[in-house]
Amino acid sequence: MSSFRLMYLAGLLLAMQLSSALAADAPSLGPPFVVPVDADGVQRATVTLDSYSYSPNHLVVQSGKPVELTLTSVTTITPHNFVIKELSVEQDVGAGKTVTIKFTPTQPGVFPIYCDKRLWPLPSHRDKGMEGRLEVKP
Repeated sequence: MSSFRLMYLAGLLLAMQLSSALAADAPSLGPPFVVPVDADGVQRATVTLDSYSYSPNHLVVQSGKPVELTLTSVTTITPHNFVIKELSVEQDVGAGKTVTIKFTPTQPGVFPIYCDKRLWPLPSHRDKGMEGRLEVKP
């Protein structure tokens, strides 16, 4: 095989690996879920935490109104958490447990949601795709 052909194949293989790595970094978001506002003015939703995923994983809320999320883990062994670092939200959720968090986003924006749990030396749950997005509308 010619050296040109070997270089071409090596370049093609590298491009495929880079493309695959970039695709793995981008969370696969589901359709936006607009969190409804209850009669008392609180935006309430339930989020299911499963093996390396949130459902729904794209929440849309209104700025300045309280948000109450019920986080339910359906895993039987692995604990998770729910982190929105920019909003100072961090809640552990044990395997098979349900917890409720409350916060009020005060400014519009798009904020990553993720689980930063990990079993050393393995990748974090976020690295495995446990990510989402909180979209705060004005």
